[in-house]
Amino acid sequence: MKKIALVTDSTADLTEEIIKDCNVHIIPLKVRFGEQEFIDGELTSEDFYRRLMEEKTLPQTSQPTPEEFSRLYSKLLEEYQEVISVHISSALSGTFNAANIAKEKFKEKIHLVDSKTISLGAGLMVMEVARNIKEGHDTQWILENVKKARKNIETLFTLNTMEYLQKGGRIGKVQGFMGSLLNIKPIIRVGDDGIYHSYGKAHSQKKALDNVVQACQDLAKGRKAIRLVVVHGAAQKAGIYLKEALEYAFQLPTTAFTQVGPVIGVHTGPGTVGAGIEFE
Repeated sequence: MKKIALVTDSTADLTEEIIKDCNVHIIPLKVRFGEQEFIDGELTSEDFYRRLMEEKTLPQTSQPTPEEFSRLYSKLLEEYQEVISVHISSALSGTFNAANIAKEKFKEKIHLVDSKTISLGAGLMVMEVARNIKEGHDTQWILENVKKARKNIETLFTLNTMEYLQKGGRIGKVQGFMGSLLNIKPIIRVGDDGIYHSYGKAHSQKKALDNVVQACQDLAKGRKAIRLVVVHGAAQKAGIYLKEALEYAFQLPTTAFTQVGPVIGVHTGPGTVGAGIEFE
């Protein structure tokens, strides 16, 4: 019997290649346009952002139920002895809470990790756990190590508009409700508390992207960057600009470059560009 299974949810925005390489099991969130509900991943990012811009009403999102978690955990425990389950910040989604309810049935066999971040920021933590499992570390060592890793992961992004963050109720401690009217592009950091915090603002997307690069350099605090990931929401050109600027700034190739999935995209909207950096 294999020792440790790895689970995360679809908001980690992992590429198919990383999912396969990390042997990670994905539990999907859902997005609903009116009466049509889609499991995260059923809609391509292109179709999702097209519909998001065309529809008048903001789509709804929902996390997996405790029953869905329970079914996945039961299936995995037929093959593995334990499960490490890493999820989107509990301050931004009920996903972690649903997993926690399901955990009661399995007690010490399920180990939950609140990433306190989003998208590929959480993905970096999943990749760290996957490496630890491959190296043969025991569960307790891995859980302690991933706590340390979280303190060395920075997730920052910029929005093209504040509209979706406000409508979705995920505004956190981001200031500037007039930002959309003034065409201000906020720079947002996911804090240690797992919610959004203002980190700066700019009057153009290019300047905002440059500010994200500068913010990442400031947050490095003398630490060495060891992994870099970049995501975008229907903004590939801007995403490539940020990717290349960060690679140059840190002299480090990008581990993953992908689109923000629909569930996160509902709250951030088209034009979002962000990065996650892991330091040591």
